[in-house]
Amino acid sequence: MPSRTIPHPVPHHLPHHPRRPLRRLFRRWAAAALVAALAVLVTPATRAAAAAVPPPPAGWTTVFSDDFSGPAGSAPSAANWTYDTGPGSNFGTGEIETMTNSTSNVHLDGNGHLDITALGNGGSWTSGRIHTPSALVGAPAGGKLEVTAGIQQPAGGPGYWPAFWMLGPGQWPENGEIDIMEDVNSLSEVAGTIHCGTYPGGVCNEGNGIGSGLQACSGCQSGFHTYSMILDRTNTAAESITWYLDGAAYFSVNESQVGSAVWQQAFDHNLSIIFDLAIGGGFPNGVCGCTTPTSATTSGGTMSVGYVAAYTTNGGSGGGGSGGGPVVGYGGLCLDDRSGSTADYNPVQVYTCNGTPAQQWTFVQAGSTLHALGKCLDINGGGTANGTTVDLYTCNNTAAQVWIPQSDGALYNPQSNRCLDDTGWSTTPGTQVQIWDCTGSANQQWKLPS
Repeated sequence: MPSRTIPHPVPHHLPHHPRRPLRRLFRRWAAAALVAALAVLVTPATRAAAAAVPPPPAGWTTVFSDDFSGPAGSAPSAANWTYDTGPGSNFGTGEIETMTNSTSNVHLDGNGHLDITALGNGGSWTSGRIHTPSALVGAPAGGKLEVTAGIQQPAGGPGYWPAFWMLGPGQWPENGEIDIMEDVNSLSEVAGTIHCGTYPGGVCNEGNGIGSGLQACSGCQSGFHTYSMILDRTNTAAESITWYLDGAAYFSVNESQVGSAVWQQAFDHNLSIIFDLAIGGGFPNGVCGCTTPTSATTSGGTMSVGYVAAYTTNGGSGGGGSGGGPVVGYGGLCLDDRSGSTADYNPVQVYTCNGTPAQQWTFVQAGSTLHALGKCLDINGGGTANGTTVDLYTCNNTAAQVWIPQSDGALYNPQSNRCLDDTGWSTTPGTQVQIWDCTGSANQQWKLPS
């Protein structure tokens, strides 16, 4: 079924680099085990218990949170976090550490903090990178998403590159990236950035993205500060993303800067949440005009996270979520899972409306994924060509399963830049649906369940 495309490599001379999706093929690293044996996990006696996860603001709902409670030295919750492991060279950013799943690099401190620690040993470095197991947070159409964390940035000098960020499923950069907090070289600064469109160049200036540049963040190495992002879709024709440091806005990007098609593909769906601490790479090297780490870089710098949370407001009428019900199309026929089968690749068709479970569709995941019988409406093979058929498939958070309701009734798939289409304007029950260029015509208009 739809596979994740590996991004193109990024030139390392660029001043900023995206935090790239991980390639799938890695081996276990003996060096990481050696470092783990040598490392001693010590919780600073002066560190107070972390602040609790803030309650949602009035009118908002908490959709994800972690307060990182647990015994000192233990791993973070496996239900909430998955490791990316392997050499940093595979991330396409020029970083030089090896990411591990060792508690020497990623552990709870026993006082409600997640610590990600970079360890150097004879020129070799290990560190950690974790992400939510799926793309689980997004702004509903007509609503907002806030993602926020309390973080103390690492000290340690040149080459340290902490990041708190979000990544869309599927292809990069088309399917979006939001960097909520980045700093390099322990400069007590912060940058917020989006990545979208095409690589290289494009409307989002990849691989630099569109960003704030490094801004002053006084005391960010010596104490905890709040880093937040709000994706605002209350006006689905003029959406925006705004970055906040300790509640004060310092940067914003608007949909009009990149165009609605690029924006929708990048940000009108769910994204995963990621924490990582890299060493070296294009961003820190570009800022210092040197090759990092240097002789001044010290081992043991830690990015400490006190909490992370995501909140949403309710969406409007643009498909931000729904109860189950029929999706009615051209000629009054209903979108139907053929024979009510839950087998992967089972055709989705138009059929006489009959109220069966095969015709009960529910919008979930920020109003961008259509479910029936526990599976997802999916473009076969992740195809993008006119005429690619549409089927039912295990929900997998890929861009082939993203459907954005449009004001004209269309269901738009940003990855293919095409719409769900009743093939040949058929009124014959049993005709499998497809994707086709969005035309606004009646055979692409679907009435969603209320």
